[in-house]
Amino acid sequence: MDAPPFTLRQLSYLIAAADEGTIAAAGARLHVSPSAISDAITELETQLGEPLCVRRRAHGLTLTTAGTQVAAHARRLLADARELTLSLHAAEGELVGPITIGCYPTLAPTILPPLLHDFGDAHPRVELDIIEATHDELDGRLERGEVDVAFVYETLIPGNPRRERLFELPAHVLLAAGDPLASAERVTLEELVDRDLILLDAPPSSQHTLSLFARRGLTPKVRHRTASYEAVRTLVGRGLGYGILVQRPANPASYEGYPVVMKEISPPVPPVGIEVIWPAATPPAERTRALIDFARSITWPGPA
Repeated sequence: MDAPPFTLRQLSYLIAAADEGTIAAAGARLHVSPSAISDAITELETQLGEPLCVRRRAHGLTLTTAGTQVAAHARRLLADARELTLSLHAAEGELVGPITIGCYPTLAPTILPPLLHDFGDAHPRVELDIIEATHDELDGRLERGEVDVAFVYETLIPGNPRRERLFELPAHVLLAAGDPLASAERVTLEELVDRDLILLDAPPSSQHTLSLFARRGLTPKVRHRTASYEAVRTLVGRGLGYGILVQRPANPASYEGYPVVMKEISPPVPPVGIEVIWPAATPPAERTRALIDFARSITWPGPA
């Protein structure tokens, strides 16, 4: 078999330049000079007989149509090369190597403990790295290979990844234990609309909460917005308002120790799916596939 007219190093330089957007940033990421990056890309273009990128001094670097195609193949080749190296250092049937896990912040306390503890114990030579990020912050990171697998809400999933449903939960109302509605079996949105809402303001949670009211022709009165799930629980525990949340922690108290109660919404609202996603363009490594299968095997929490 004839050797290809290019090297993996040239491909890695092209990918770095495409991801970083400039030759200089790619050089800084790879700890090589910008001229080395530029020369490698130029040589790659000569060998392939196609312009792969457009370089503008003030506007950075953009891939051409051919460059986009080459970059997609290059990512797979580089991933295969990494897996080949790792496989040489693994016993038969042993999983070895890194997995970068993306996780929506409010899902992290539910999703991450069994993965880090149980899957980690079963496969001690797999390195599990965590990135907590909202859906918009995950945009593009799967495709660029920065994240191997992510756990997210079904709404607003960036790109077009492979996906599987793990479990689903309907939103609930969170109230202080001393709230007049705390003794009710269920709570309607009409009962809440004129009261103060502590809004979890992180996409897609904020959009989902507001959409529940909009479907019933209501506009809630937002008193405070916070991107912190625990801050919502703490402010509700102090009696500053109510919250609309999806995750259901077993702890019946806020971070400060104030008791809170969860109440189902009446009439029932559609459940929100929690899904595991991974890149569609590249088959997952064996260890990543094992993590996905492990996540699917867990009995996740449901409504009380």
